[in-house]
Amino acid sequence: MIPHEIAEILNRPISQELLARDLTRLAYIAKDGTPRNVPIAFTWNGSEIVMCTTKNAPKLPALRANPAVALTIDTEEHPPKILLIRGRAELDVVDGIPDEYLQMNGSYQMTPEQRVEWEAEVRSLYDGMVRIVVTPTWAKLIDFETTLPSAVEELVRAREERRSA
Repeated sequence: MIPHEIAEILNRPISQELLARDLTRLAYIAKDGTPRNVPIAFTWNGSEIVMCTTKNAPKLPALRANPAVALTIDTEEHPPKILLIRGRAELDVVDGIPDEYLQMNGSYQMTPEQRVEWEAEVRSLYDGMVRIVVTPTWAKLIDFETTLPSAVEELVRAREERRSA
């Protein structure tokens, strides 16, 4: 896909709603060659998906070996809304706690006092983290009203061709 096609999809109102959610599913290939799919908190900065993880996370050696990833952000209600994104993971080791980590965990309901305690606990636990940054190279929105999975779109086209023949 070319950048303006990706931007058009990601700027749609439904995509923006999905990009404001708390969790994505990060799919990657593990070091043993098998697929993995893990839920992980994220934030969207307008051009990149940013996730943060511990410096000893098992996914990091796999992402260093093969940075190709796929992300799924979706809803649970029917019909589901699904945003599919592909890209390459760039890993950025940082000292301390990345601002994005504090931002993505800021949506949970806490009193101001609980927030201070939580942040102090986080800062005492982690001496650093790894930012996993994905710039989308492909995107598809499926809302089952205006957009469908490609296989279903193909079936709809074939049905229309049969009806018009």
